[in-house]
Amino acid sequence: MADNLVIVESPAKAKTIGKFLGGKYKVVASNGHVRDLPKSQLGVDEANDFEPKYITLRGRGDVLERIRKEAKSAKHILLATDPDMEGEAISWHLAHILKLDPDSNCRIVFNEITEKTVKSSVKHPRSIDMKLVDAQQARRVLDRLVGYKISPILWAKVRKGLSAGRVQSVATRIICDREQEINDFVADEYWSVTASLKEKGIRKLIEAKFYGYGDKKTELKNEPEAQSVVDKATGAVFIVTDAKTALKTRHAPAPFTTSSLQQEASRKLGFTAKLTMLVAQQLYEGIELQDRGVTGLITYMRTDSVRVSEEAQALARAIIESRFGAKYVPEKPNIYKGRKGAQDAHEAVRPANVALTPAEVKDSLTPHQFKLYKLIYERFIASQMSEMQYETNTVTFDANGCTFKASGQRTVFDGYTAVYIEGRDEAQEKDVALPEINKGDKLEATKIEKEQHFTQPPARYTEATLVKTLEEKGIGRPSTYSPTISTIIERGYVRREKKVLYPTELGFIVTQIMKDNFKSIVDVKFTADMETKLDHIKDGKCEWKSVVRDFYDPFMQSVDKASATIEKIDVPDEVSDVVCDKCGAMMVYKLGRFGKFLACPNFPACRNTKAIVEKLPVPCPKCGAALIKRKTKRGKIFYGCERYPECDFVSWDMPSGENCPKCGAMMVNKIGPRGKYTACSNKDCGYIVRNAKKGSENDAEE
Repeated sequence: MADNLVIVESPAKAKTIGKFLGGKYKVVASNGHVRDLPKSQLGVDEANDFEPKYITLRGRGDVLERIRKEAKSAKHILLATDPDMEGEAISWHLAHILKLDPDSNCRIVFNEITEKTVKSSVKHPRSIDMKLVDAQQARRVLDRLVGYKISPILWAKVRKGLSAGRVQSVATRIICDREQEINDFVADEYWSVTASLKEKGIRKLIEAKFYGYGDKKTELKNEPEAQSVVDKATGAVFIVTDAKTALKTRHAPAPFTTSSLQQEASRKLGFTAKLTMLVAQQLYEGIELQDRGVTGLITYMRTDSVRVSEEAQALARAIIESRFGAKYVPEKPNIYKGRKGAQDAHEAVRPANVALTPAEVKDSLTPHQFKLYKLIYERFIASQMSEMQYETNTVTFDANGCTFKASGQRTVFDGYTAVYIEGRDEAQEKDVALPEINKGDKLEATKIEKEQHFTQPPARYTEATLVKTLEEKGIGRPSTYSPTISTIIERGYVRREKKVLYPTELGFIVTQIMKDNFKSIVDVKFTADMETKLDHIKDGKCEWKSVVRDFYDPFMQSVDKASATIEKIDVPDEVSDVVCDKCGAMMVYKLGRFGKFLACPNFPACRNTKAIVEKLPVPCPKCGAALIKRKTKRGKIFYGCERYPECDFVSWDMPSGENCPKCGAMMVNKIGPRGKYTACSNKDCGYIVRNAKKGSENDAEE
């Protein structure tokens, strides 16, 4: 038996760490939380100073029995859960179950799962940080009070299955408020005038936009004003009155925090926040690499810090110099300042081993894992590179008293952009280089055009911009962004179409109830201030129960008043085009614990329900009926015939609707390390068609 027992959260993490520590250490997983507040009751003793009532989670019995068995024979027990508040709390719960002294040196942490870091951490154990545990307890108790006190009111007054939350309700309000801004927006008309200019010897046309009259900027508010400019400038000589050139620099972006990673993965990869964090967790805990075994690829992914270790910086600088040359390495390492209020508990999200390039590990990763690792790797390398240098040109023209301006830009030194270019939420106008033009030059216009425009309302939130807003306003913390967005979508308060978040009618109704009756809960400043108080607990500046006490009395007054005054609100169900096959009524959409489903509106007289069916545009290859997208109990997607059980056709891969030209079997769509492709379903055939790239034809493989 091993002398040392190390307890982590996940089996993947246990496998990675076990490889590093060898035979003297036994590494086991708790499979996440082992104790929590009960779901069936409040679980907070309001009469006993808000003492939490923790219970062992259902389904953890076998896991805990195995851990207790290993603990009995171990001389030393080390708790190696994640290095954050939640991880600290899990260690504290494990210590309670195993009867370990929290003040003993039983806790180890590591920001990255590499052999050097893991071996170093086991040599420097510490006691459990009760300040972190208390901050987590305060968060858990506050969230439980808000959820379990307000949600029953929503159930009674609006609809069963609804919920309120300290962070989710604010996030929903932010989305609803933006939609209201859009609805209230009144567009203003404005016009632009653009002249296409040319000079002798210059083939490329220069586009100059009307600026004003003389040095005074003038807005064109209607067509007559725009036409007046066109009339004055038509036939006029465009004389260059000023030509300015400036050399500017653009600094490399900081390495990723949790927030910026979620934002950029949304912009560049189309990932949801939930998918980003799921894949990042896999990369952190370890991937089975060819010739290397299980290896952790990135540092801990829940962080608001942009700090990186000197060792990682030095290695990145060496890689940059060898790959790009000395001029791409800044004279001093790039140091980034974190945002105000950042905890800076861990490093930024970066590659755990900077020498391990995305190309080297590509064959061992899923497409999602490879894309995210490549994004993290390139962002980190770019963050340690020299500034981009670019030259800007601004040319001013006079045309019969009308002032026009043209601008251009060209890259002088690409710097960090040789590796990475940041994504943007808004469309960016592309700058073009201007030909050499000097003061006094005269150009003629080939055409002058006016164009009508209207001011645009603020854009709806995407997951990326919502995460950015939550961070800027101090709502939640890195670990809460993803579950918050998932919750408000699952509850039906918000719907996601492509990348855009739209509030539903239900979202508006619940938000208005919260505004009218629980103003502080959906107040952005109040919620941000509460996050600050939770940080104070973590820093040891205040006691956690005092924060709960201060919150409780005014909150309960609001709960009691709302229970007595809110009237029943009838929210009509959305009617589908599906006919109930039992009573003939048009079925309606309902929201349950597993998502949307169809139900008969004549409940309880008719209790018919149906899953929402997504049909494919290809027929069943066995009987010709429609194919349906289905899910297993564990959520894995497969495709089956709508005539099941009469027809038993099933496929894990989506049928393409075509037959293999080699053997005649069904072709299916797949995703591999090289991207999407179509393959024969007959494994003995092996016929493959790679997806076409722009400008090239598909190439078939056997």
